[in-house]
Amino acid sequence: MTIQWKGVFPACTTQFRSDESLDLEATGTHLRVLMNSGVTGLVIGGSLGENQTLSPEEKRELIRFGVETASGRVPVIAGVAETSTSAAVRYVRDIAELGAAGIMLMPPMCYRGDARESTHYLRTVAREGGLPVMVYNNPLSYSNDITPALFAELADEPGLVAIKESSGDPRRITEIRNAVGSRYALFTGVDDLLLEASILGIDGWVAGTGIAFPRENQRLWELTRAGEWDKARELYRWFQPLLKLDTHAHFVQYIKLCLQETGLGSEWVRAPRLTLAGTEREQVLAIIRAGIASRPGE
Repeated sequence: MTIQWKGVFPACTTQFRSDESLDLEATGTHLRVLMNSGVTGLVIGGSLGENQTLSPEEKRELIRFGVETASGRVPVIAGVAETSTSAAVRYVRDIAELGAAGIMLMPPMCYRGDARESTHYLRTVAREGGLPVMVYNNPLSYSNDITPALFAELADEPGLVAIKESSGDPRRITEIRNAVGSRYALFTGVDDLLLEASILGIDGWVAGTGIAFPRENQRLWELTRAGEWDKARELYRWFQPLLKLDTHAHFVQYIKLCLQETGLGSEWVRAPRLTLAGTEREQVLAIIRAGIASRPGE
C-alpha cells in the first residue's frame, strides 16, 4: 500500500492484559476508533507501542494483526527499534511480507553512534529492508542526533522519505527546510509543539496523547491545515496540559492512563514499566480529568 506522507499518523499503544499478555482484541478496537477519526496512517510498535518489551514473535504478530485490522483503509507504519543493523534489516524484510507499508526507524538501541555510524545504519536499513523509511530523530530520549546537516548528507538515499522531528527545538523545522527544502516529508513528534511546528511548515504529526482524544486531535490538525489560527489556538490551549503528558519519561504510562479514562484502552504496561502509583498517579489523573471535564463540544 502506498503511503501518502502527510496528515495525522497516531503512535498507537500495544494493549496488554493485567498479566502482561498481549490483548489484540483491545488493540484492534482502538485502531478502528483511530481510523474512524480520519487519520491517514497508523504507527504500530513504536516507542509508545512498547516495542523494546515485545519478543520478536510478538512484534511480528502485532504488525500482522495491525495490517489485518487496517484492511487497506490506511497504511501501517511499523516502529523499528532493534539493537543491531542486521536484526533491523531482518525485521523490516519480515514485516514487508506481512503487509507493512513503511517503517519508523529509531536509532540502534543501547548504543550511541557517531555521525558516520548513524548514517551507515540508516542507509543500510533503507537499502536492504525494502520499505520506505521515516527517520525518528529524538536525541533527548535516544542520544543519537540526526542533524539537518546529516539529513542533507543522506538526501541521496531514496529509501529515506520522511522525518519525525522530536528534538524539542522548533527551530529545527526551519533548519531542515533550509538544508534540504522539501526533500523529506516532515512530521513533528512532540505533541506540545504541534502548533508552533505547523506555523513553520510541516507535512504531518505523529500524535501521542491525542490517541485518547482522536476527535479533538484530528480537529486541531485540520484547523492548522486551513490556517484557522484563532480557532487552532483556542483548541490548543485546552489541549496543551494533556499534550504535555507526551514529553515525560513516563509518557507511555501517562497516555495509557488517558486511554483508560476516556474508555479507549487500559493502563496496563509491560515491565520494566509499572503502572503509575501514589502522588504521581493522582497528579496525572487530575490533569486528565480536568481535560475531560472541559472537553470542547462538537
